[in-house]
Amino acid sequence: MSERVFVTGIGIIAATGFDCKAAADALQQSKSGIGKITLFDTIYKDEIPVAEVKATNKELAEMAAQLEQGRFTRTALLGLIAARQALLHAAINDARQYRTGLISATTTGGMDRSERFYKEFLRDNRRGRLRDIITHDCGDSTERIADATGIKDYVSTISTACSSSANAILVGSQLIRNGMLDRVLVGGVDSFTLFTLNGFNCLMILDKNGCRPFDDDRNGLTLGEGAGFLVIESEKTVVKDNKPVLCEVSGYGNACDAYHQTASSPEGDGAYLSMKKALEMAKLEPGKIHYINAHGTGTKNNDLSEGKAIERLFQNVVPRLSSTKAFTGHTLGAAGAIEAVLCVMAIQHQWIYPNLCFNQPMKELHFSPVTDFQYDVPVHHVMSNSFGFGGNNTSLIFSRY
Repeated sequence: MSERVFVTGIGIIAATGFDCKAAADALQQSKSGIGKITLFDTIYKDEIPVAEVKATNKELAEMAAQLEQGRFTRTALLGLIAARQALLHAAINDARQYRTGLISATTTGGMDRSERFYKEFLRDNRRGRLRDIITHDCGDSTERIADATGIKDYVSTISTACSSSANAILVGSQLIRNGMLDRVLVGGVDSFTLFTLNGFNCLMILDKNGCRPFDDDRNGLTLGEGAGFLVIESEKTVVKDNKPVLCEVSGYGNACDAYHQTASSPEGDGAYLSMKKALEMAKLEPGKIHYINAHGTGTKNNDLSEGKAIERLFQNVVPRLSSTKAFTGHTLGAAGAIEAVLCVMAIQHQWIYPNLCFNQPMKELHFSPVTDFQYDVPVHHVMSNSFGFGGNNTSLIFSRY
C-alpha cells in the first residue's frame, strides 16, 4: 500500500520578507515586493522593475550562519536559509534518524558569481577567480544545502524551468509513497542574475510597470528571486513521532505538451492534463478545490492558456483563484515551492490571497481572480500550478488533514 505524504515544515525567503511570518504580513497588507533593481548595475536599472530579496550576500551569509561567505553563491545562501527554516519548523535535528533525502530545484544555479568572473576575465584574461565559476553548476547549491543540513541518503537537483520546484515536491512525494525514503526536504531556489534579466527582456515579456496577472491590460512578467522549502514525511514517521501535520500532499500531475520552446499551447492542453491528473490522484471532483494558486505570470500567452485550461476543467464553477507573483515576482525555478509554501499557509489559516494589480477582466475568460485578502474561508483542498518553458506543466494538490 502506498504511503501517504504529509507536510510537517515550511520555509520561505522572498521579496516579501525573510520568513513565513513576513510573507503572510505582506500578503495581508497587499504589500508587493516588486521595486527597482539595487543588486547590480544595468542599463535597465530604472526601467525594469524586479522582486529582489532585500539583503546583500554578506547579510544572507549571516542569516544562513555561514561565516565562509566566499564559498556560497547567492543561490546557495537563499536556499539554505529557507531549508533550515523548514527543518526547524518540522523539529528535525538529526537527518540520520530516518532515511532522509533532499531534492532541490534551480535554473540559475551559481550564475551570479560566474557573471562576476567573466566581467573581469573578458577585460583581462589574467584576472578573475576560478573559484567563482566552479559553483556555476545547478547542483552546487543542492550539495551545499545537503552538507550544511547533514542530509546524505538521497540528494538530487531538478531543473525543468518554471515547474522545477513543483517537480521537486512531486518526485519527493513519489519516493515516500513508494517506500524509498521516509522524509524529504523538497523545494527550490533561484537568485537574480543579469543573464535572466537580459534573456527575458530579449523575449520581450517583461512588464515595465510590474506584472498584472489575469488583467486584460497585462503586458508581461516581473522577475523575482527567493527560495521555498517543505519537509514532507511518510505517515509512518509522522505517527511514530506523534508529529503535528500541516497538510497532506494528496495529488500531483505532470504533463508536457511540447508545443513551443517558450510559449504555452493556445488551448492550455498541458495545463489541463496536469490539473486533471492531480485531481484524479487525489480522488477529488473539480468542485472540491477551494482555491487555485495559479501560475499566473502576467504574460499575454500564459494567462490566456492557463485560463482556458481552468475553464475547460472546472467549466462553470471556477474556484476562487489568484496569482501571488505580483507579490514575489516570478522566481523561476523557486516559484513552485514558494507558492506551495503559501498554499500550505492558506490551508493552515483558512486564507485566500489577493491577486494584486488587477483592474479589468480578460475578454476571453469568464472568471476574475480574487482581489482582496480573505479570512476564515473554508479551504480544504488547494491546487498550485507551475507551468514551465518547453511545456513542462505540474499541478499539486494540498489537502487539510
